[in-house]
Amino acid sequence: MNIRIPRSDRRRIVIVGGGFGGLKLARRLVREGRFQIVLIDRNNFHQFPPLIYQVATAGMEPSSISFPFRRIFRQRRECYFRMAEVLEILPSRNLLRTSVGEIGYDLLVLAAGAASNFFGMEEIERQAMPMKTVSEAMGLRNTLLTYFERALTCATPEERDELLDIVVVGGGATGVEIAGALSEMKRFVLPRDYPDLPADKMHVRLLEAGDRLLAGMSASASRHAEAFLRRMGVEVTTGAKVTGYRNNRVILADGTAIPTRALIWVSGVKAESIPGLDPALIGRGGRIRVDAFNRVEGLGNVFAIGDQCLMTADPSYPDGHPQLAQVAIQQSRRLADNLLLAEQGRPMRPFRYRNLGVMATIGRNRAVADFARVHIHGWAAWIIWLVVHLRSILGVKNKLFVLLNWVWNYFTYDQSLRMIVFARLPRSLRNRLGVCADSKSATGVAPSATASDNEDAHRQEEP
Repeated sequence: MNIRIPRSDRRRIVIVGGGFGGLKLARRLVREGRFQIVLIDRNNFHQFPPLIYQVATAGMEPSSISFPFRRIFRQRRECYFRMAEVLEILPSRNLLRTSVGEIGYDLLVLAAGAASNFFGMEEIERQAMPMKTVSEAMGLRNTLLTYFERALTCATPEERDELLDIVVVGGGATGVEIAGALSEMKRFVLPRDYPDLPADKMHVRLLEAGDRLLAGMSASASRHAEAFLRRMGVEVTTGAKVTGYRNNRVILADGTAIPTRALIWVSGVKAESIPGLDPALIGRGGRIRVDAFNRVEGLGNVFAIGDQCLMTADPSYPDGHPQLAQVAIQQSRRLADNLLLAEQGRPMRPFRYRNLGVMATIGRNRAVADFARVHIHGWAAWIIWLVVHLRSILGVKNKLFVLLNWVWNYFTYDQSLRMIVFARLPRSLRNRLGVCADSKSATGVAPSATASDNEDAHRQEEP
């Protein structure tokens, strides 16, 4: 295959990943009009991760938190998008190998983000349900709704309990948010949609290996989040380290076994790996070591931003920045400025992260927020959370749809998205995805779910 991007008289910047950081960097540089910009992503759309949990619980349409890249860059000169998997970097040749061909670069920016971290537990990786992408959220939604249907007709009470007991592993913001949403589903959806299925048979359990929830936030936020969840009926257990999953049982370090067929894994992330870099450049969590200018150490024309990079040059964050959207956004802005400064022959400026606050929602009228020395919880924090996230969504239509969806849900407790749809691709396209998977496997890297997991990401079988 040929990537088919002609060379021009402008320097070419290849950006890998269209998340918060990569997309904002591409948009800024395209507006400046001084470079040829090539954006590469495994999806053809930008997704809004903070609201993915609402897709997973049938509270929002996937299209409301997704926006096509080609719509964003429509009629932009010297800007190209290619939907592809990155297979390998060849820094000595300034070359990037992808599933649709090779492309040379003058400058390369790695902004591919992070993936779920299963900490080497293969059985959990095979059987648990992660929730990092829109496709994974849709798979989770289909699975949960299918389990509700099967619980009505299962042969034994034990099987029914396994289908209705939902275990969420990971007490970070995503775990807290999905647990709260599932609790509201139990309270408001099951009694209406499944009147012949006793709602008290459904249990939502949240397991956290640490000693408190929301470890990245204040102790006050942690206490209030746990109190909110417990009042909503979520069974919260801290100090619960998961070591395995066998025979529909979640195994804890103390030997406890929790029966469930619905294991939701949101316990940590690791940076997306890209073959070709010196292993010495890879630090904690698979993150790429960069200097104060987000430049990969030892490589003058390769940069990394967001969740994929590990910067220890910021005096306020000597162990690296938190893997948050705001870090990626701020790094993309500074990198855009620095690339323009370098183009003018002027010195670049080091990056310094400015913490604008951290938030998490725990259902209707409940949220926690940390701003510098101010900690807010309850209804006020929930309103702030709504406003901040609504402003961050791309597209006026998407903002309007999300707002209307929230208002409708708030007053009616109802939603019409609870359809079980298992999409099936044509054979020719499934074969093509298999070829892409084989190409990536040849580099020694396991194929990603988006590119090659035909049966899970594109054609989901009945759970």
